[in-house]
Amino acid sequence: MKILFATLCVCFCCFSCDVTKNTSTCIILQPYDQFSKAELKYVQKQFQQFFPCVTIGESIPLPTQAYLAARNRYRADSLISLLAKKYFRDTVVIGFTNYDISTTKGDVTDWGVMGLGFRPGNACVVSTFRLTKKNRTEQLVKVALHEYGHTRGLPHCPETSCLMRDAEGGNPLDDEKDFCTNCKKLLRIKQDIN
Repeated sequence: MKILFATLCVCFCCFSCDVTKNTSTCIILQPYDQFSKAELKYVQKQFQQFFPCVTIGESIPLPTQAYLAARNRYRADSLISLLAKKYFRDTVVIGFTNYDISTTKGDVTDWGVMGLGFRPGNACVVSTFRLTKKNRTEQLVKVALHEYGHTRGLPHCPETSCLMRDAEGGNPLDDEKDFCTNCKKLLRIKQDIN
């Protein structure tokens, strides 16, 4: 019953977004395994400053097929693939977890990441595992916006204060302030951003 209700809520949000904005993409914030509701509410509020349609899904378990027992982490690419199959084409779903996530980068088959999003795509995933404890929630919003940007086709940006900056194996999130003018323009072309 809960799953049916959540599906109906998602359908309503997606269709209402399409009707009122015609081309708006609905963003679903999808928590995994007891992810903080307070943090998700904060992320939702921050996203609503940029995007007209943002909703929170019901918590779901992390899929065992994405788990790497030897490293006690989850494959981000597997999580994205599974999330992408759950929702409609005109939605973007962002998975949220506290567990460590990884992907393949160059010759490294298990590179730990803060988040991952395919360019373009309709799903991405972010983790709190590598964020600083002091301002974790603000950093979480920035990682989520960055990965969402990738799903909409944005590449990494050379501007050091842009949310689309490449982390290059570090955590430069405190230096990032907003989407730069060029990245905002690209999002406006896609009619995603307010």
